[in-house]
Amino acid sequence: MKFVGAHVSAAGGVFNAPLAAKEINAKAFALFTKNQKQWNAKPFTDEDIELFKKNLKDSGIDPAYVLPHDSYLINLGNADPEKRAKSAAAFTDEITRAGQLGLKYVNFHPGSHLKEITEEECLDLISDSMNTAYSKTADYGVTQVIEITAGQGSNVGYKFEHIKRLIDNFSNKDRVGVCIDTCHAYSAGYDLKTPDKFDAMVDEFDKIIGIKYLKAFHLNDSKKEYGSKVDRHAPLGQGTLGIEPFRYIMNQSIFDNMPLILETPDPDLWEEEIRLLYSLQK
Repeated sequence: MKFVGAHVSAAGGVFNAPLAAKEINAKAFALFTKNQKQWNAKPFTDEDIELFKKNLKDSGIDPAYVLPHDSYLINLGNADPEKRAKSAAAFTDEITRAGQLGLKYVNFHPGSHLKEITEEECLDLISDSMNTAYSKTADYGVTQVIEITAGQGSNVGYKFEHIKRLIDNFSNKDRVGVCIDTCHAYSAGYDLKTPDKFDAMVDEFDKIIGIKYLKAFHLNDSKKEYGSKVDRHAPLGQGTLGIEPFRYIMNQSIFDNMPLILETPDPDLWEEEIRLLYSLQK
């Protein structure tokens, strides 16, 4: 079964996100559990947590299909020890907040070398930050979900080999996974425009990383061309990817029972895009 949703707003309180998802007939959703543009946030109150769980239950969405996203400020691979420690602390807080809400994932962009160190050095610093966060939050049982990036700027994580290195260095293989963003993967140089090419990408993912680590998708068309290394999302069918990759996803059983999350740029289209995706199923 497919569980499609979108990255909804949590304006007014995290407990409003399940209501926003229900309004667009989503079966899954993503959210920021705090303001993604600020380092610090007030801890959840007992009332915040209780109301979130109540609204989630009322929405009919299982916690397994909720994919929190961490703050864009976080850079776990920063070469500056002080700045990296600040990011690691913020990441630890993101995992804690997800755990308090009873959620099982935190999705994150690995990090950036900022042209100060090599990609390999950056990846190893990210691994250290991931392990530090895990050691402080293990009791919550939250899985760290590494999102493939487009490779824009100095971002790492745009190659399957990068992600494999992070997984290999992680202390608990049962608490790490991967999210494929269709726009990012295409921009990074993984062609998935046709079923045959998507098949080849899945085979490569399985060979290098292992399909068991695939936990989620971000469903986005791309404004930029294949291999551009530029991260620009487009509404489904209005970019260079077209509809076929999404038809493929909706008809492959290996993508059942995971969050399939729209991050397309127009929230007014999300309900329509969710209907479109389900209509693609044979």
